[in-house]
Amino acid sequence: MAHFAKLDENNIVTQVVAVANDVPTSNGPLGENNEHLDGEIWCVTFFKGGIWKQTSYNGSFRKQYAGKGYTYDSDKNIFIAPQPYDGW
Repeated sequence: MAHFAKLDENNIVTQVVAVANDVPTSNGPLGENNEHLDGEIWCVTFFKGGIWKQTSYNGSFRKQYAGKGYTYDSDKNIFIAPQPYDGW
């Protein structure tokens, strides 16, 4: 399964979904194409909008698996976990 995080206007993750690996892309099946734009476009089409970024369940790209409340840093191309306390 490929996993995708839906982002709000502030790049905060609001939802994470799993998508079948056999979804076709221009570069072969989705499961063989990590961080491929076609998967993100598929999510926009299927879920009727939103901003989507692929996330890695085992943390092999974009630093770590995204969860609800995480932030996507587009400059570093990573997901950042929320701070458990204000002073952290």
